[in-house]
Amino acid sequence: MSRALRLLVALFVLLASFPLLAGASNQGASQADAARAEHQRIVDFWTVERVAQAVPRDFAFDPSTGRFHPSHHRPDHAGGPGGGGGGDNGDSTTVTGASWEGGGTVVNSTGKVLFSLGTTYYVCSASVVNDSASGRSLVLTAAHCVYDNEGAGEFAENWMFIPNYDAQPAPLTTSGSFCAQTIYGCWTATALVVHNGFASAGGFNATAIVHDFAFAVLGLGGKNGTLVESLGTQNIVFTNVSRGTRVHAFGYPHAAPYNGTDLVYCAGDAGFDNRLAQLTYKLRCNMTGGSSGGPWYYQFSGSNGTGTAVSVNSYRYLGGSDMYGPKFNSNTAALYNAAHTTTGDAIVP
Repeated sequence: MSRALRLLVALFVLLASFPLLAGASNQGASQADAARAEHQRIVDFWTVERVAQAVPRDFAFDPSTGRFHPSHHRPDHAGGPGGGGGGDNGDSTTVTGASWEGGGTVVNSTGKVLFSLGTTYYVCSASVVNDSASGRSLVLTAAHCVYDNEGAGEFAENWMFIPNYDAQPAPLTTSGSFCAQTIYGCWTATALVVHNGFASAGGFNATAIVHDFAFAVLGLGGKNGTLVESLGTQNIVFTNVSRGTRVHAFGYPHAAPYNGTDLVYCAGDAGFDNRLAQLTYKLRCNMTGGSSGGPWYYQFSGSNGTGTAVSVNSYRYLGGSDMYGPKFNSNTAALYNAAHTTTGDAIVP
């Protein structure tokens, strides 16, 4: 074949491919436009008035009934961080609930969560974890902060993450855009991933709490249209830690004596819940509702605010002084892997 003929054939193939390339380009642009529109819809949904109505989605075990009950507490907006305390950030002293003043990565990687279930607005906590996903960030939280497993079951809607809410809490006594009043803005979930062990448990019970971990997939967002992971991430492992391992727990407790605007932490030696055959962790900690989903780290460095996630704030006992969290395992890893590729809400078997 002559050079001229080969050029003609190549030109014909190139011209023939233009409609396909244009179609793929248009489809990609359409998907990006739809993602931006959905992100903005959720941001607009969370008016200051709706945020002010949000309550913690947390559960406490009542030994007298042998059941977990949801707690709906309003924050103490007039109060300060409240809680216990003791110790300096990152040292060897037991801390049962104090404002985190140590700075570092944990300040930006931990955030406040808002979502709705039916007509009720809720608050939880969450943290950004390292991942290899392209074009998305993964946020770790509690399963009960993304899915209602009672009745027919349903995923949360209008799910939104606000990193470093501590730095610039939005005044809830004013009107206007809630997200615009925060330091970095807000990121919204494109997918929520929960384990079938939680989704099919039929309520918040012993089966559910050992699977009370979940991931939210976040796209571009914030005030600059970036991935939230650019602000900082934390390591995560899917193996257990032994009794006595020193851990740090973080969250945005919302119920009194806390006010939902302060990054609070607990630190101490991990134990186990003997009432649940030691299937979950225990930590002396008085953080209240709203801290659910906040991360537990071991090998935590107080000097730079980094650690490795091994659990999340999950449940309490009525009248107790401890926080409990699920043990990360192969089921947690399965969710983490699914979150890298899912294109929508997913229940992972």
